[in-house]
Amino acid sequence: MAEGPIDLIRLEGEGNSVILRITGKESIQTGSEVLVGEVLVDTAFVRGSQRTWVFAEDLWEWRDALDGLDAGHEIAWREYTRAPEMFIERDQDQERANVTIKDHSMSMTTVTVTVSMADSWFDDAYERLDLVMKTWPLGKN
Repeated sequence: MAEGPIDLIRLEGEGNSVILRITGKESIQTGSEVLVGEVLVDTAFVRGSQRTWVFAEDLWEWRDALDGLDAGHEIAWREYTRAPEMFIERDQDQERANVTIKDHSMSMTTVTVTVSMADSWFDDAYERLDLVMKTWPLGKN
C-alpha cells in the first residue's frame, strides 16, 4: 500500500498538468466514508486547486470513463454533480487530449488544458485507480 497522497488522475505534458490527488479518507455527516482530494491544474498561464470529495461511485465511474476514453470516445466524469467536473476529448491522432475542468459550485471557473496522452498512459491510469481503491477502500454508498 502507498504511504502519503496518491494521484488518482495524472494528465500532463507540454508544460501543462491536471491532477486529482487523493490525500486520505474521512466520514461525512451521513455516516458514509469519502476520499478527500484536491484537483490541481497547472499551466504557464493558469494555476489553481480545489478541494474535493470522491465517493465510491465516482471511482467506479472513473473506471468506466477510462474504458470509454481508451476506446477513443470523449468522456465526461462527475458531470452534473456538486464536485468539479472533468471532460476529456482526444485529438484526431489520439496523442493529445483537451481536458476541461468545470467547477460550478465553488469557484465558478472552467479551464481547458491540453496534455499528452500516449497509449502507455492508460496502464498507469488503471494502476493508479486500483492503488487508490486498495489503499482507501470504500463501501458502496
